Amino acid sequence: MSMETPNLPGGPLSGLVASGIEYMVDAGQRSVLFLDIMRQRGDQYREHVAQTAPHVLQYAAELIIDGRKLDEPVNYALVRIIPPKGVEIDLERRPFIVVDPRAGHGPGIGGFKADSEIGVAMNAGHPCYFVGFLPDPMPGQTIERIARAEALFIEKVISLHPQADGKPCVIGNCQAGWAVMILASLRPELFGPLIIAGAPLAYWEGVHGKYPMRYSGGLLGGSWLTALTSDLGGGKFDGAWLVQNFENQNPSNTLWTKQYNVYSKVDTEADRYLEFERWWGGHVNLNAEEIQFIVDELFVGNNLAAGNIKMSDGATVDLRKIRSPIVVFCSEGDNVTPPQQALNWILDCYADVDEIRAYGQTIVYTVHQTVGHLGIFVSGGVAKKEHAEFSSNIDLIDVLPPGLYEATFEARGSDTLNADLAVGQWVMRCEARTLDDIRAMGGNSPEDERRFAAAKRVSELNLAAYQKFVQPWVKSMVTPQMAEWARNMHPLRLQYEAFSSQNPLMAAVKSAAEKVEDNRKPVASENPFLVFQEQMSKQIVHMLDSWRDSQETLSEAIFLNVYGSPALQAAVGIDPKSEPSRRREMSPEHRAMLDKRIAELKSKIGEGGLREAAVRALLYVGSARGMVDERSIEALRQVRHARGGARLTLPEFKMLVREQFFMLLLDREGALAAIPKMLPDDINQRHAAIDAMRHVLSASEEITGERAIRLKRVAELFGVDAGGEPASNVAPFDPKAKAS
Repeated sequence: MSMETPNLPGGPLSGLVASGIEYMVDAGQRSVLFLDIMRQRGDQYREHVAQTAPHVLQYAAELIIDGRKLDEPVNYALVRIIPPKGVEIDLERRPFIVVDPRAGHGPGIGGFKADSEIGVAMNAGHPCYFVGFLPDPMPGQTIERIARAEALFIEKVISLHPQADGKPCVIGNCQAGWAVMILASLRPELFGPLIIAGAPLAYWEGVHGKYPMRYSGGLLGGSWLTALTSDLGGGKFDGAWLVQNFENQNPSNTLWTKQYNVYSKVDTEADRYLEFERWWGGHVNLNAEEIQFIVDELFVGNNLAAGNIKMSDGATVDLRKIRSPIVVFCSEGDNVTPPQQALNWILDCYADVDEIRAYGQTIVYTVHQTVGHLGIFVSGGVAKKEHAEFSSNIDLIDVLPPGLYEATFEARGSDTLNADLAVGQWVMRCEARTLDDIRAMGGNSPEDERRFAAAKRVSELNLAAYQKFVQPWVKSMVTPQMAEWARNMHPLRLQYEAFSSQNPLMAAVKSAAEKVEDNRKPVASENPFLVFQEQMSKQIVHMLDSWRDSQETLSEAIFLNVYGSPALQAAVGIDPKSEPSRRREMSPEHRAMLDKRIAELKSKIGEGGLREAAVRALLYVGSARGMVDERSIEALRQVRHARGGARLTLPEFKMLVREQFFMLLLDREGALAAIPKMLPDDINQRHAAIDAMRHVLSASEEITGERAIRLKRVAELFGVDAGGEPASNVAPFDPKAKAS
């Protein structure tokens, strides 16, 4: 492929001809190298799917539990991640468990790179475990059986770390997110904080003009097509169809940009592209029962947030039963799981923030502005920022008082106050929010709710008709050989096979590519033909995006008009004039338990000593700011360690914080009035407590305004003045005085 550019006489035309020849040489070489990358991708695919347990983890791992050997076998496994050289693990820190999504691809995406969820958790000193799966499900495997297996996995991790300072932090990506939430509602005692990344929980939610995937179930007539696909697969659903659904959301990337990016940067993009394609092409299968549960109960039925899912033992999945802090990570750039689907379950479950607190729940969310769905758990930039901060500050999140918070991040710089108290390159804050902040992101109108309810009912009718009249015939016709042939003939699999070395036409590509690499002549970036190539690429992307937008607009219009028809709604049993609401009321049982707990806390307001009084006072002063900063928590940790002696464990400290927070919430004036009676006679101890409070409160910003007023009031309760000196002339505290 070596070609020399001929010398031509000077002049504009000769220069253009020379540029054209240079471009043709470069384009020809790039074409050969591109084809060779496609060949490598095909060979890599064949090697990957031939493995017994294919994955893309970049870490060595030790098998802990093989789910295939359980009494109720599943194709899942628990492994311990072996830390790479140079990474120190603190066995007293809570372990992290990353559960990967089984959404058509193989496992390993949570540990796909060094800058990954697993990587940042280990860098923060946490032991790490990973829950992955094999390509084929076990016979009889269901979503419920998988949940029971994962409960056994978590129990095992807990038993391996008896000295850990808290229950495991569990990360659920995408599909694994809702699975983790279901299990946490059924077995809340097993979990530490939950990090739910890019996971749909409120499946009907969204805004008009965006996120068309939520209309798919209605436009296809419901889940009967899922059942048909499983039947044609001999009782298995090919995960390649899920991957294709994802690719259909962005045709310009699928049909052009992904490949063009490799072609145009063929000298530098091969490794990155092949690394990603190794995971992207590792399709897995699901049992028919599994995928039918997912579609009927979740995507079309939207029963998770509504509390309408029941297990075989009669237990109801109620997300309000989760007792661990829930961290929800989503992005406005995610058209698969938009913020509304990730967050609006909160509106279904609670009337206001007080009700969140009444259930003892702590919910923290963060909304990225641009990253796409896969970038939430693949992007190195995201891992270095959001995931790294969550991993490093998981104890901060665990001790937050119950309520709703948004995690915000500020770059740490030379002018950052007490920068040494922050971990990494960002300072994380948890700022108090209300349900109105969630509502402001948008959601469904009552008309939309009726439309989706009608689509759900149509799905149920169509599925019942298919199961009665068509399914027996299809099952009797499909043989295992036909099902296997159908899987092998899937377009996504064929595109890998077609360019592999198994294709005789690709035999000459490898040797040609080797010659090209020896004589590579890349064209200059200012070459006019290369510039024209880039412009043409942009036009192709614009054309495909415009086509996608028009199709999405049409799809939305069809869905809204068909399922918005009063006649159709009435025909399927939906009142066209109803004002549907999915929000559930608090059960009488929980109300009785809550009343009992309130009475208990009120009776204990005067109990405790200096530790309880100091935490109560610190919460009172700090709540004036409406946020918690990681620097303040680190300062508090330093104070606790500096004092030595018998210290509370993290769970004990968390309980202390929550009790004092609720006492202030129930009766702030009574709780403050009780402080002097809880203090020791030793003025030096009281003086030290005020100094410690001032140290914690000033860690993130100067103590001014309302916080300064409240600190002065607390100092008076402690019998010292604002400067920390004993105050013999301080007037007695009047509990009837109005709170600041």
